[in-house]
Amino acid sequence: MTLTYDRVMKHTIALIAVGMSVYHLTIAFIGAPQQLFFRSTHLLFALALVFLLFPSFRKKSAEGVRDDAGGTLGGGEHRPLASWWDWLLIAGSVVTIGYVWINHDHLLTRFVFVDDPSQIELALGALFTLIVLEATRRVIGWALPITAVIFLGYALFIANTRPEQIIEIMYLTTEGIFGSTLGVSAAYVIMFVMFGAFMERTGVGQLFMDFALSLTGHTAGGPGKVAVVSSSLFGTVSGSAVANVLVDGPITIPLMKRTGFRPAFAAAVESVASTGGQIMPPIMGAAAFVMAEFLGVAYLQVVLWALIPALLYYVAVFFAVHFEAKRVGLMGLPRSEIPRFRDVMRERGHLFIPLLVILFGLFAGYSAPLCALAGTLSCVPAALLRKSTRKGINLMTIWGALEDGAKNSIAVALACACAGIVIGVITMTGAAINFTSVVVGLSRDMLPLALLLTMLAGIVLGMGMPTTPAYIVMVSLLVPAIIKLGAIPPAAHMFAFYFAILSAITPPVALAVYAAAGLAKANLWESGWTAVRVGAAGYIVPFMFIFEPSLLMIGDWQAILGSSVTAIAGTICLAAGLFGYLFRVARVWERAFMIGAAIMLIKPGLVTDLIGAGLVLAVVFNQLVIRRDEPQPVTARPVAY
Repeated sequence: MTLTYDRVMKHTIALIAVGMSVYHLTIAFIGAPQQLFFRSTHLLFALALVFLLFPSFRKKSAEGVRDDAGGTLGGGEHRPLASWWDWLLIAGSVVTIGYVWINHDHLLTRFVFVDDPSQIELALGALFTLIVLEATRRVIGWALPITAVIFLGYALFIANTRPEQIIEIMYLTTEGIFGSTLGVSAAYVIMFVMFGAFMERTGVGQLFMDFALSLTGHTAGGPGKVAVVSSSLFGTVSGSAVANVLVDGPITIPLMKRTGFRPAFAAAVESVASTGGQIMPPIMGAAAFVMAEFLGVAYLQVVLWALIPALLYYVAVFFAVHFEAKRVGLMGLPRSEIPRFRDVMRERGHLFIPLLVILFGLFAGYSAPLCALAGTLSCVPAALLRKSTRKGINLMTIWGALEDGAKNSIAVALACACAGIVIGVITMTGAAINFTSVVVGLSRDMLPLALLLTMLAGIVLGMGMPTTPAYIVMVSLLVPAIIKLGAIPPAAHMFAFYFAILSAITPPVALAVYAAAGLAKANLWESGWTAVRVGAAGYIVPFMFIFEPSLLMIGDWQAILGSSVTAIAGTICLAAGLFGYLFRVARVWERAFMIGAAIMLIKPGLVTDLIGAGLVLAVVFNQLVIRRDEPQPVTARPVAY
């Protein structure tokens, strides 16, 4: 076998990636070292992989779709190789982080802003900041680095902070680049990303697809419902809307088109269902772990807060598919093409074991990284339990999963490191207080107006950067204003979390829709606005749990149960109104009544619930009694694509 530079680079990247995964698995088992050492080691692995996987001077070629977690998905096989410049940047990363390792004890005992940094520390700190900005640009794009540079400019030229103070915070403390957000990536995110990689490598994707097909494939609009169920399950593992689209979409989108769904609608359903994976317990997107860190609560608490909103989101999407299918008369798949539920569970049901291991561990009170470790270690044994899933499971499966886990985590690591620059500036200059005052002033002390400003900011930020840094920036600048105006902290943080995610389906920059529309060969704008309709509940529910925290499972059980039931009814009404069908095709006034009922029912409260119920009853009576003799849509035949 000829030993070429290409082959050497491939093996070098694999060794670094596997080494990174093994290091974090070991740390999860024995416990993390001191924060500065642990976070800097995590970042060094990520920097080395970024400069090797995303080298400079790349040729223009098909690099695939940019992922909402950063980087690209799909695309060219022929990746350009690292140049001398990339190796120089890796050397700079080793030197700057190596200085932190060697002088670790000194950095822990020095007093910030009292002990002046040396000239060497200032030079290394400036170099390190530039390296992090460049690495972030390569793996995510320009938006987040430019944001960080703007904040650095604010600190220098508006807050009149001395440059040496900025470098000191960024490089020599755990308040800047090595801050708590990078700590979340090092301790939590990479462990669950690795778990997802092991789940994918052991065939769980096929289980999710067969499971969804067996449950909903035969019903009206069955393939669309399959996309909803399978994407919600896969999203709990992947944490990335675009990755979810590119895994599920090639199967579900052609199925939806074959049974008669419009291409734009098929793309919208897949993108909205995939985007919801980041809010779907038990394993949510990376920003959920950051939220737990910011609020000082266990990750399981965040999962409980997210449970009812996630249910409302997917109920709305599911019924949007159902009502659209009924309105145009679409059938499900023939029974002969659908796997039987009993057969699916008998042959592949044991692959749910790793998910159950994580759930059991979380409810038993173990730490999230340890639960992720247990779930990861159980993936291969679970796949080996039966002959139907044992095929292809070998040492290379484990090696590939370790490699995938590290590679899939580098975008989040760099996003968290670069976001640390923003947080460091905000902490040092007190910008959050000033920004809070501005938001409160613009909203004229009215919480609804402040929420609208935050919603727009979240969608705009999410268009240019991944969910995690978008959420971090919102929490630093906007969430304090919401809390000051009366929202409780968990609801305010969940509000920011939701709208940082929903940018993936909101035109004009809707990454999940881009990916799905490409697979469906659909018009991008039509797909985007259809996605907004399909995911409409996602834009409404966050406002509701701000005003009624019982939707976050905060409060007594009677209030939680009552608000959940009415909110579910409201989301169904919203889907019926937006897609023009309840028991039969709806007239304009019936659709208006259903949308009005949705708003009344989603908002908790006895008066609003009674108004909503009255509107629903008026539509039901008109459709089932007055219009009962009207002809229904002719059932559409499946079409070939």
